[in-house]
Amino acid sequence: MHKQADYQQPAAVPHSEMRGLTVDSRIHPRPKRSDWIWYALLVLAGVLFYEWVIDNPRWQWDVVVTYLFNSRVILGLKNTLILTLFASVLGLCLGIVIAACRMASNPVLRGMAYVYIWVIRAIPTLAMLLFLFFLSALIPRIYLPIPFLDMTLFDIDTNQIISRFSAAVIGLALYLGGHSAEIFRGGLSSVEKGQREACKAMGMSDLRMMWHVIVPQAVRVIIPPLANELITMFKNTSLVSVIGYVELLTTVQLIYSNNFETIPLLTVACIWYLVLTSLAMCGQSVLERRFRRGA
Repeated sequence: MHKQADYQQPAAVPHSEMRGLTVDSRIHPRPKRSDWIWYALLVLAGVLFYEWVIDNPRWQWDVVVTYLFNSRVILGLKNTLILTLFASVLGLCLGIVIAACRMASNPVLRGMAYVYIWVIRAIPTLAMLLFLFFLSALIPRIYLPIPFLDMTLFDIDTNQIISRFSAAVIGLALYLGGHSAEIFRGGLSSVEKGQREACKAMGMSDLRMMWHVIVPQAVRVIIPPLANELITMFKNTSLVSVIGYVELLTTVQLIYSNNFETIPLLTVACIWYLVLTSLAMCGQSVLERRFRRGA
């Protein structure tokens, strides 16, 4: 007879102690030897950044600190934020309307929306701003005649409507409207058609279907490219300097044209652009986490 091997049963772990035990079931990738190359390049980039930027006296960081919160710079920053806000709101509203026309069953609406997007994509934003600012040379007066009657509903001098600020807002809004319309259309088209058919079978109205079913799913697709367009809009405000509107970059240019501190003043503008863009990216991350729930 074979002698039976001694077997000792492990002692039972109390239930109260089991609560504190956690099992790490994550799969950790095996480190690669090539990773050390990237670490070395990261260290090299850090050393070069310190030598060329931080420890470089030609950047004149003391001048940068002096002008970072200068009253003229803050006023230019305020104008940039106001311009971005108005142009973004108007452009997004316009984009929603154009996207709805682009997806409409009426061929006239689809054709008009297609032509609008085609024109906006073709014309540079800088040229559009110049055209709007000098619109009075093409159309001295804006009026709406009444057919078959020698009367007009309104007749306004173009120069009374088109100022530097209004031309900047309208030009940037037209740009954003054309690009955001395609983003909205792409996000709505990403939702399967079967869900629309199911909503119709349940007797839901178009408004309830869009608000409760289609839009919550489309927002996850819309947020990343739309946030990129809004950040681009914030940077595109620097283009309005060609029509004389004073924003952040124009303010900086006016200051260094007098004191010749070109590099420090440009650094000030870049720092503010970095700060505000970082805040916008943080807002984008919050929205993405919010609408990613349940996906």
